[in-house]
Amino acid sequence: DEYQWKGPFYFIQGADPQFGLMKAWAVGDTNNGDDEWGEEIKLAEQAVQAINKLNPKPKFFVLCGDLIHGMPGSQWRKDQEQDLKNVLKNTNQDIPLVFVSGNHDIGNTPTKETIDNYCKNWGDDYFSFWVGGVFFLVLNSQLYFDSSKCPELKQAQDVWLNEQLAVAQKHKCKHIIVFQHIPLFLKKPDEAHDYFNLEKSVRQEIMEKFHKAGIKAVFSGHYHRNAGGSYRGLEMVVSSAIGCQLGEDTHGLRVVVVTDEKIVHRYYSLNELSSQGIEKELLDMLAKQN
Repeated sequence: DEYQWKGPFYFIQGADPQFGLMKAWAVGDTNNGDDEWGEEIKLAEQAVQAINKLNPKPKFFVLCGDLIHGMPGSQWRKDQEQDLKNVLKNTNQDIPLVFVSGNHDIGNTPTKETIDNYCKNWGDDYFSFWVGGVFFLVLNSQLYFDSSKCPELKQAQDVWLNEQLAVAQKHKCKHIIVFQHIPLFLKKPDEAHDYFNLEKSVRQEIMEKFHKAGIKAVFSGHYHRNAGGSYRGLEMVVSSAIGCQLGEDTHGLRVVVVTDEKIVHRYYSLNELSSQGIEKELLDMLAKQN
């Protein structure tokens, strides 16, 4: 049923609730300073309440990684995960949750064990789904960042991705949209490699593959600031965090409207989305029946 285009719809993208980072960042100890996350709990609750109030309802709510701050094996990790689940349980049951794995969820250098552990807790680390004629791909970007301890898992994702792109072509989907934690790039496709983007040769290969497949947009987090750019018609959208901000942005969520021709999005602060909801211009796009 979801292979068919049924007219415009929208979804909500959030990133980096990252329970524990605000305290760790404030005390300057990002390895062990994450023993409090009351502030993040409040922000995540505010995000859920804002989403629940929206009318019409979004098709789903995707969280683009770094669900919690505690790395695999760290002291507060289990408690952080449990507290986040407790908040997310209050999301309206008609709004499916989609989880993307981030570096704090599976480690900067993931292993089979850290990925298995994530999958038990949050679901598959990569998968695809359809909504109204649009094909969505969730990727494990950590496998592109450093797969040195699990090369066979990176290879498996690569094979799977090629198969999925072939499926998308066969079904003549309206758009293909990708979710991953680490951005391909922050502003320019040829920018230097650093912690917040993918290594240049890896990035080039992925961008080319996505471009050839006709992928319209990649949504990610990781940067804790809003950013983005484009490569040959592929838009890279980097959304700031629900949790800790590392730049000038506010805690927020991105509203993404998918129409027949295009993908339009806007980042809202949590306060703005809670008090005013979605602006008229985007609502009008949703009302247009194709």
